[in-house]
Amino acid sequence: MTSKVISIVLGGGQGSRLAPLTLTRSKPAVPIAGKYRLVDIPISNCLHSGISRIFVLTQFNSASLNKHIKNTYHFSTFSTAFVDILAAEQTPTSGGWFQGTADAVRQSLHHLATHEFEYVLILSGDQLYQMDFEEMIQKHIDTGADISIATIPVHANDVPGFGILKTDEDSMITSFIEKPKKDFESWASDVSDEMKAEGRIYLASMGIYLFNRKLLFELLEGNDHPDFGKEIIPQAIIGHKVLSYQYEGYWTDIGTISSFFEANLGLTDDIPMFNLFDKNHIYTRARMLPPTKISGTLIDRSIIADGCIINAAHIIHSLIGIRTRIGVASEIESSYVMGSDNYQTLEEIAIAKANNEPIMGIGDRCSIKNAIIDKNTYIGDDVKINCGEPLPDGDFPTYTVTDGIVIVKKRAIIPSGTVI
Repeated sequence: MTSKVISIVLGGGQGSRLAPLTLTRSKPAVPIAGKYRLVDIPISNCLHSGISRIFVLTQFNSASLNKHIKNTYHFSTFSTAFVDILAAEQTPTSGGWFQGTADAVRQSLHHLATHEFEYVLILSGDQLYQMDFEEMIQKHIDTGADISIATIPVHANDVPGFGILKTDEDSMITSFIEKPKKDFESWASDVSDEMKAEGRIYLASMGIYLFNRKLLFELLEGNDHPDFGKEIIPQAIIGHKVLSYQYEGYWTDIGTISSFFEANLGLTDDIPMFNLFDKNHIYTRARMLPPTKISGTLIDRSIIADGCIINAAHIIHSLIGIRTRIGVASEIESSYVMGSDNYQTLEEIAIAKANNEPIMGIGDRCSIKNAIIDKNTYIGDDVKINCGEPLPDGDFPTYTVTDGIVIVKKRAIIPSGTVI
């Protein structure tokens, strides 16, 4: 069944709400959990569901994402499996950037047309969830649906951020409204008793779509509407069988700094809502890193990735990414330290110290709380970040403050003694 499916992972737009993490990389390339990238989530879900032909559509800041895909997803020479990049390109029929989700797929149809398949699974590259797409595909086939949309019950205060739909007794979608701001009480749907008990009575689109091949080509080639949620789906409901595949597991859209921060710190819970230790593990780039070395550090409710050298006083409720160096007597609390892409050599470290310059990583006697430290940063000794009252939002040369969270920018140099 899944051999009849091709998947398309959408690389997303500029990702301005995730700035400064997206200043030099696309949203799907943003590191999560210390060692993965966001794009690894939908690709891993596909591979675990038996879907092994995957296109990733890219446009903005795509170099980092392209490099990750190239270095990560390799298959047997005798396999039909692939994870291929489709970048926005000029062609005789299209000379512009992708204008939206539907337009991105429309401009890529000529690449899909050369393959044999019956269904197209369209996914977002910036969501955190674990789903068995095989079940969704089977229900799509069993019900004779033309389109299936994965949906999730949400609370009333979440409704303005989603496309909301109504279904009939057969789970077929009868109406759809994109991000209603008011007067949406009549859009409540029939959900499970567990969801009702939690007050999650509105069905929201997860941005996960399954199309029959013929219909997808007809809908996209027949008009120039740019988005699935705003135009294509509402029109398709009229005259087509559009199924709601209701999902009640963990799912979050990594659209803002606060949602990104909460999702990552949530991974440190005793039993996290997103389980990194599930049998359906996340695939990512295989790195030949040494084990992490820790000396004299109290660690509680934290995740430590490979290749770190840690001499901190304590690390509490935090994620420490690959190749992170943390100096003596430093304190890390409720923070995500993304790590580094490479190690400094002993010679480079000696030169930096001789010049009284910070070395890559976090120096001695630092105190960092409620912060995101992007990759390849140089934080000197005795630096204090966000240790007092929550800071007002603002953008500065080496860091940004969003929703009270300090984000130290990639490759930033923070001199010794700095207080943020």
